[in-house]
Amino acid sequence: MKLCKGLTLFIVLNIFLVNAFAQRSINDVLDSTTVNNQLFISKKYGSVSLSGYLQPQFQYAQSNGAPADYQGGAFGENANNRFRLRRGRLRADYSLVNSDGTPSTYFVFQFDGTEQGVNVRDFWGRYYEKNWQLFYFTAGLAGRPFGHELQLSSQSREAPERGRMSQILMRTERDLGITLTFSPRKKDAKLKNIKFDLGVYNGQGLSGPQEFDNSKDVVMRLSHKAYKFKAMPISIGGGVSTLLGGLNHQLPVKYEMQKVNNVWAMTKDSATSIFNQVSPRKYYGVDVQFATQSESWKSELRAEYITGLQTGTASASNTPGTAPTDKESVKQPYYIRNFGGAYITFIQTLYSTDNQLILKYDYYDPNLKVKGNEVEAAKGLCGGDVRFDTFGVGFMHHFNPHLKAVVYYDMIKNEKTKLSKFQQDLDDNVLTIRTQFYF
Repeated sequence: MKLCKGLTLFIVLNIFLVNAFAQRSINDVLDSTTVNNQLFISKKYGSVSLSGYLQPQFQYAQSNGAPADYQGGAFGENANNRFRLRRGRLRADYSLVNSDGTPSTYFVFQFDGTEQGVNVRDFWGRYYEKNWQLFYFTAGLAGRPFGHELQLSSQSREAPERGRMSQILMRTERDLGITLTFSPRKKDAKLKNIKFDLGVYNGQGLSGPQEFDNSKDVVMRLSHKAYKFKAMPISIGGGVSTLLGGLNHQLPVKYEMQKVNNVWAMTKDSATSIFNQVSPRKYYGVDVQFATQSESWKSELRAEYITGLQTGTASASNTPGTAPTDKESVKQPYYIRNFGGAYITFIQTLYSTDNQLILKYDYYDPNLKVKGNEVEAAKGLCGGDVRFDTFGVGFMHHFNPHLKAVVYYDMIKNEKTKLSKFQQDLDDNVLTIRTQFYF
């Protein structure tokens, strides 16, 4: 009887605590206050908490078969509207604390269920060193510590999807690997607002079923938590990120941009020594976040810029999830491009915290060496070299602490080139109406 009462109290309190906790980052854990509140429940065996959210939505595209790959997936050939279950997440958190109340071990399991199937999204464990309270170690399937938008959980993100740049560079923001994090946890620590992550990952993330070559990605991020100014009612945070990695060439052939007769073109390089060399993926990013401290008329501005070298295929700049092949399963070579991209997001609370106006602009240029009419098939260029700009506008309303809805319109503009498919702007704008239930 006592066991049943204790279990009931445990479940009720955990549900209460999770409801009070808003997951902001995909690698977030319950804060120390929440952990301490759970301490009296089970000092010896730790605590388990459940959370989850559901995102049913309706979308309407500008044309049948719109290539809305970065708005939740391309439409069917003869369809321009659809209902979808974009995400259905259920997450379990286990925490164990030391005798003094400081965190010791953390474990997370999260899966995603939609009409298209069920997949694991998070499966990682974390250990906190106790003596200095400076470091913790994370291993398993977790979010890669790069940039800001990639870290934002889809549960709390205002725009329906991450920008095109984020999705192309890291199609799935999670990957298998290990991370060492420097983050002082003592309240009086001089560097308590500084965080440094150093991780090693497979590279392709969840976009492929397994690691398919020997290259690994090294990811580093140095960030500063939001700092509130005393003289001005604003806060500022930000960070710098680096990814150094690549993919092993599967063929003795590669393609990269070279200047021939003063004209940039995609040039083939063929040599036996190329086979199994590392084709580079090098990203360098900087991000910043501003916010006012007013609740009823709060303004937020987030911006990020990433540039570097990307390895993709002839038709796409996406990081391949498997070794690329054609329809006949013949291996295809890698294409190396200099890229650049950015986004700016502005969020305005309208009198009440229940209402938010969302404005967003992002662009991704997969090939900085050419633009406009310089992009043509005669130079070995194709759709993977075309720049896209996206303008988004939306309105979000919070009905209660467990339900919110957003109406959002993406206006997508591709640059006009000499390629047959991209001589004019595609009809690929998308309207999204989404509700989110969460606990």
